[in-house]
Amino acid sequence: MDDAAILEALDSLAAAFNAHDIDQIMAFLADDCQLDMPRGPEPHGSRFVGRAEVRRGLMTRFETTPDVHYADVENFASGDTGMSKWLLTGTLLDGTKLRVRGCDFYTFADGKVIRKDSYWKIVS
Repeated sequence: MDDAAILEALDSLAAAFNAHDIDQIMAFLADDCQLDMPRGPEPHGSRFVGRAEVRRGLMTRFETTPDVHYADVENFASGDTGMSKWLLTGTLLDGTKLRVRGCDFYTFADGKVIRKDSYWKIVS
């Protein structure tokens, strides 16, 4: 994929995340995709491998933060890598309001995302 195609995919992914459309999100991911979430027991956070696990991992965002929204999205591309910076806002199930900056690094192969690696600022 060239940089323009990656940027278009990242724009579409951001729209799908804001629509909470898991099927549309998954349409961008390869069968052997990997997702690294920011929180978890390992230095890489929580890792999900394969379409079923990645789908489950992504759904946790919508389940734990039903009104999650990504704003101020900036996308960048170089080679087989795309990066999306954003401001995540939403409300956790216990009523806690979230407002945090973060970014996702995407690796593409054959027109699909093979890895999504997410990072968040630590707000204290």
